[in-house]
Amino acid sequence: MTELRQRAAREPDAAPEDKELESEVKVDGETASDSESRAETAPLSTSADDTPEVLNRALSNLSSRWKNWWVRGILTLAMIAFFFIIIYLGPMVLMIIVMCVQIKCFHEIITIGYNVYHSYDLPWFRTLSWYFLLCVNYFFYGETVTDYFFTLVQREEPLRILSKYHRFISFTLYLIGFCMFVLSLVKKHYRLQFYMFGWTHVTLLIVVTQSHLVIHNLFEGMIWFIVPISCVICNDIMAYMFGFFFGRTPLIKLSPKKTWEGFIGGFFATVVFGLLLSYVMSGYRCFVCPVEYNNDTNSFTVDCEPSDLFRLQEYSIPEVIQSVIGLTTVWMYPFQIHSIALSTFASLIGPFGGFFASGFKRAFKIKDFANTIPGHGGIMDRFDCQYLMATFVNVYIASFIRGPNPSKLIQQFLTLRPDQQLHIFNTLRSHLADKGVLTAAVEDE
Repeated sequence: MTELRQRAAREPDAAPEDKELESEVKVDGETASDSESRAETAPLSTSADDTPEVLNRALSNLSSRWKNWWVRGILTLAMIAFFFIIIYLGPMVLMIIVMCVQIKCFHEIITIGYNVYHSYDLPWFRTLSWYFLLCVNYFFYGETVTDYFFTLVQREEPLRILSKYHRFISFTLYLIGFCMFVLSLVKKHYRLQFYMFGWTHVTLLIVVTQSHLVIHNLFEGMIWFIVPISCVICNDIMAYMFGFFFGRTPLIKLSPKKTWEGFIGGFFATVVFGLLLSYVMSGYRCFVCPVEYNNDTNSFTVDCEPSDLFRLQEYSIPEVIQSVIGLTTVWMYPFQIHSIALSTFASLIGPFGGFFASGFKRAFKIKDFANTIPGHGGIMDRFDCQYLMATFVNVYIASFIRGPNPSKLIQQFLTLRPDQQLHIFNTLRSHLADKGVLTAAVEDE
């Protein structure tokens, strides 16, 4: 009884605090739940038909199914032509295009977040979203410049200082944005603001991080950039074609128009396409040589002695296949074998990037990320599989292809102090002498 009286005496004092906290949670909860219910019940506005008027008039007599087929086909050819043009313009233009695509994809996803959660009135948040994009790009591009332009960076004093403290500067910039976000928190919008904070960071992870890997792949050689992207494009086109003409069996509920016939047909077509494209490109140095910065001419160069990966070799054909095709050996570039792995991923796993995007759009009741490309949607609708592919290619190169780079080691060696260089020289000489390599070289001279 004494304990009950003590508890009853304490409860009146605690009631005001509990009520205040309950009221605060209720207000905050109403804001978030209202936003969530609006996102679930009210679909985002979709624009009217954005097909160019010229195509509308030319295809007015066709059914909507065939009209969409022709619109997608014509604009696909236009995008492929644009792709060839930017390849012709060189790696620098490609890097600029990649960055522009990244910014547009970020804008499309962030805009969906603003519309879904009606967060335009949140203090500082639009500014902070773009500020975080700037910080992340500064970090990634700074890392790229330091890695691939090492000699230039060491030659220029301001660049050398920025390179030395690059990560500290990047972290400081991020902390500024983080503190600004905390200071912008408003009592009635806590949950909503944290929703958008998480939305921004996930978008940065998906878009910016993976677009940075696209540029890394480009520096390994244009072929590591062109073949994976082309395989994804080929699979997208051929899966659509096979599905359009032969599709009967639904593949996945997230994308009702996707069929098993399109999925399987796209796989075989993409593997064959990857083998043929790899064979053609492997014979040109401008495609197979790593993109390197020439300090003498202050420009990019793609001239080298092709590695064994891009030299024709003779391979024995399994006996089971010999009886079918009548050949015992075949001449191939080793890269063509790697292209099978790339095209297989582009066909079997790459589409899951599109399924992920479809699920995302269905969650917020939108048809496309934007209306940038008539018949195709937004830029993100075209690059949902490309980003996943870029990550795979980067991991694949690091795991199975890339080895130590002698030119980068020499560049770093030349920036050391004379005593450090002498120490490395003596160590290397002793190591080679112990292995008998240095003695043999002296005898040959």
